[in-house]
Amino acid sequence: MPHPPLDGPRAPVDVPLPPAGERPAALSRPLQIALVGHTNTGKTSLLRTLTRDAGFGEVADAPGTTRRVQGAQLRLDGRPVLAWYDTPGMEDSVALLDYVDRLAGTERLDGPARIRRFLDAPEARGRFEQEARVLAKMLDCDAALYVIDARDPVLAKHLDELALLAACGKPLLPVLNFVRAPAHRAQQWRDAMARLGLHALLEFDTVAPPLDGERQLYARLAMLLDARADTLQALSDQLATQRRERRDKAGRLAAGMLLDIAALRLASSSDEAALRAAAQDLQDRARHREQACIDAVLALYNFRHEDYDAETLPLTGERWGMDLFHPQALKDAGVSVGMGVAAGAMAGAAVDLMLAGVSLGTAALVGAATGGLWQSAERYGQRLLGKLRGYRELSIDDAVLRLLGLRARQLIEALDRRGHAARDPLRLADVSADTSADGDRAWREGKLPAELKEARSKPEWSTLNASHEDSPRRAAALRNLGERLSHGD
Repeated sequence: MPHPPLDGPRAPVDVPLPPAGERPAALSRPLQIALVGHTNTGKTSLLRTLTRDAGFGEVADAPGTTRRVQGAQLRLDGRPVLAWYDTPGMEDSVALLDYVDRLAGTERLDGPARIRRFLDAPEARGRFEQEARVLAKMLDCDAALYVIDARDPVLAKHLDELALLAACGKPLLPVLNFVRAPAHRAQQWRDAMARLGLHALLEFDTVAPPLDGERQLYARLAMLLDARADTLQALSDQLATQRRERRDKAGRLAAGMLLDIAALRLASSSDEAALRAAAQDLQDRARHREQACIDAVLALYNFRHEDYDAETLPLTGERWGMDLFHPQALKDAGVSVGMGVAAGAMAGAAVDLMLAGVSLGTAALVGAATGGLWQSAERYGQRLLGKLRGYRELSIDDAVLRLLGLRARQLIEALDRRGHAARDPLRLADVSADTSADGDRAWREGKLPAELKEARSKPEWSTLNASHEDSPRRAAALRNLGERLSHGD
């Protein structure tokens, strides 16, 4: 029977390969690994995370969403070294195992021969067509991941599935998905797999994979496929390198945003109308600059705009919605504020209309730090306004800069831990506080980083100012601040 067709082709996922002289010999032929298991256990979701492709396949709560075999390749230096295959879910393994046993009769056939006999039978193109696609791909592949929904109880149908898959004679690695769910049954599955002789097992939640999840996955596969261990190790090493480089680049993107906003200066005459217009311009520039940074970081991690819920981040709740300019909004984020920004925020009622229709977030925070403070410039102006011969100079308060730094750090942290199978929009408020407590504390409570203090006196550092100039000094500040943001120091 011809093997069921492969949907596609999918765009390959490229990973740089070491120089030609350093390539392991095992990289000469691509590995082929199938993702198999019961219907609706997260096979497509796992492949989305492993390929960092949120658009791969179709994911839905309804069972049997994947109906055909689909594939994706990982490449090293332009050459395919591993092909993943997403297969349909097995739905009627109990009846299928009985049918396979009847076909074999009294003949002493080994496992693969029993499966091939089934694939040649009429039922493989009828009642059991979906299962036939899975088993045909298993026979073609070097190994398979058996994806398990750890929330499910261990049932007879699962054991029959494993009997059929094991009959294909290929190494099988059970992968426990949804292990972060509060009611998972991971230990029951571990015990069941051990009784079947499957002791190499991996926990890998597709929505929030462990930080070393990929490394563990490739290490387990290398144990099962010893002849291809060099290939898997090279792939694992390069994926880890890519992750570090991606995080470093995200830190530099955030650092550029902060330097631009810290160095931003807008001059205004002292009359009320001009100050209002300048304050509005300042907050618009800062808001747009942060959004540009968010867009760039999302693209860097291969996430889409709709994967990020910017409207509620990171200050959510009734207090923020009802009391737009109150300094408590900053305090709710744990950012300490100075007297100047507090006074300006309290005076902000006069400029509420300036933010009508503007999304919450940076615009409101900048408004709190600028929109109100121009009214009390004589008393508190040293925080944000400077008098220079009849005009005033507006900039962003330190507390707001620290909040922007905190938001950027939390975004990088969240994306670094997020799987591409996640379906709910990312909310920074949901990021666990203990994942980056030390780095966040510096932004909440510490002094402004030296690089941002220097940017205060260097308006030419900001791409938002007309007089922007690149310089070695700014490049050094960008590099140092980027490391602080990406590594949490």
